This record gives sequence, C-alpha cells and structure tokens, in this order.
Amino acid sequence: MIVVTGAAGFIGSCLISRLNADFFNYIVAVDDFSVIGKTPNLENKKIKHKIERSQFIQWLDNNYKHVECIFHIGARTDTTEFDRTIFDELNVNYSKKIWNAGVQYQIPIIYASSAATYGLGELGYDDDESKISQLKPLNPYGDSKNEFDIWALEQKDKPFFWAGLKFFNVYGPNEYHKNRMASVVFHTFNQIQETGKSRLFRSHNPKFSDGGQLRDFIYVKDLLEVCMFLLNYRKNSGIYNLGTGKARTFLDLAQNVFKNTGKTENIEFIDTPIDIRDKYQYFTQANMSKLINIGYNKGFHSLEDGIEDYVKNYLIGKKYY
Repeated sequence: MIVVTGAAGFIGSCLISRLNADFFNYIVAVDDFSVIGKTPNLENKKIKHKIERSQFIQWLDNNYKHVECIFHIGARTDTTEFDRTIFDELNVNYSKKIWNAGVQYQIPIIYASSAATYGLGELGYDDDESKISQLKPLNPYGDSKNEFDIWALEQKDKPFFWAGLKFFNVYGPNEYHKNRMASVVFHTFNQIQETGKSRLFRSHNPKFSDGGQLRDFIYVKDLLEVCMFLLNYRKNSGIYNLGTGKARTFLDLAQNVFKNTGKTENIEFIDTPIDIRDKYQYFTQANMSKLINIGYNKGFHSLEDGIEDYVKNYLIGKKYY
C-alpha cells in the first residue's frame, strides 16, 4: 500500500490519479475529509482506505508492514495565515510524527517542502542543504516548511530513503477548492470567464515592470512524474527543488490563458494587497541540477504547453484529473 496524506487536496488527489495510472490501486488516503469542497477530487479514484488525519499514526502503528511508501503532501498552505500555532501543529509537529514512524518502521518518506522557504531569494534558489538553516522565509507558512527541513537534516535517525521536495508555483487540475490560494492560472481563467479581463498585481519594485514579476511555474503533471521517479529510485536522500528551472512573467501567463480561452486580451493591473506587499516574491527560479544529476530526465512542460492542457482539458468544463 502507498499512503498519500493531503489526499483530497490539489496535489494529493492528482498524485493518486497518477499512481492509479501505474496500477498502484492499494492507496491509503489520509486527510481531513470534512471539507466538502474537496470531495470531488477523490471521485473515481481507486483507494483502499480513507483514514482521518488525526487517526493516521495509530492506523500506521497497526498496519506498517503493508506500507511501501508515504507521500506526505498534506499541509496548511495558506501564506496569508499568521497564526503560527496552526503551522506548528500541522506542518511541523505532525510531520515529525510521520518522519519518526518512517524511521521506526523503515518506510520511505517523500514530503512536500516549499519554495516559500527561500524568502526573497537572498541566498539564491539552490537546494544546497548547507544553506537551508540560513534561509529567511517571508511568512509563517514558509517558516514552518523550513523549520521541518532543518529538523529533518539534523536527525541522526532517518528513513532508509527520504526526499523533501521544494515545490515552486504549482498549477493544474483539482485546485477548484483552494479559493485565494489557488494558482494564478486558475484565477486568471475565472476572471476572464466572468469579466472578460484579467487582473494582475502592479509592480511595487522599480526593477520590475507591471506584470514583469517572474516566477517558476510548474505544471502539476510534471511534479507527479518526479514523485513517481523517486518512488522507484529510492537513492540519494535529501532535499530537492521542484520547479522547471525557467522563470516566466505573470504577463506571459495571462496572455497564454487568454489565447487558450479564445478571448481578446484585456489585462489590467491592481495594487498588490497591503497584507502581502512587503512579503511578495518578485523572482523565483529553481536550480534543478541536483535532481537532474541523480538521473531525472523527463523534462518539464513549457508554460505555454502546461496552460494549454490545463485550460482546454480541465478548466473548460470544470473537469478533474
């Protein structure tokens, strides 16, 4: 059996579909299943057990002999939440419990970290583990992910294989429930459908033009391929970037969404909200050499190709992966 935490969420539910495609059908889905908006994400998927998040460690104690790998994708991902106790409970302490179980029962663990750990990128975007303790995230979410990365690296006892994946800006199907935290592609599509125009944040940094802010946008299907690679590879444990290695502008993104909806381009710029303005990343770009150097060679969707697949095959008609 393969465990997926955060199973009903965006990335977790997509991962289950990808596992099913390779005939991994004995899936243990772990989540807080009370969030009704996430229910459609798990429809038509082959799942052996659904375990409430609060019951998972106890379940694992009784069933560890049957578990082949744990994908720990579940987390509180709201970058606008500033109650650190929430992140301590869900992103740090719960992750430590899963790690310790992986050590005790020698189960490989692949977990979600985040590019939010890099803050403003003062030290660059290299997944050099010697620099991780020096990073300065911009919000409690990033702090929690970095805190766990640091803790994991400090542990004397580790699972026989483990990988922490620093997800960059992920977009793709099954994020309908994410509201404000959904991808810019998702929000842009909905704005175009509802108003005929797209709104992007105005630049408040003289080094960047309006819409010229750069991010490393990665299509969720590429992220899934990396997860499958690591599931089978199980060597060279450590922390890895997971982006495309090529930053693109928000203007590029919006223009491509317009192109794939067949609507006339109409983009306006609005002020970045005050609550996130001083914590806003103007540039992110993953150095992907570490993952490539261990043998990952599938490449990544271009922004153009990823948006085309997402818009035409999922957003139009609100389809799920």
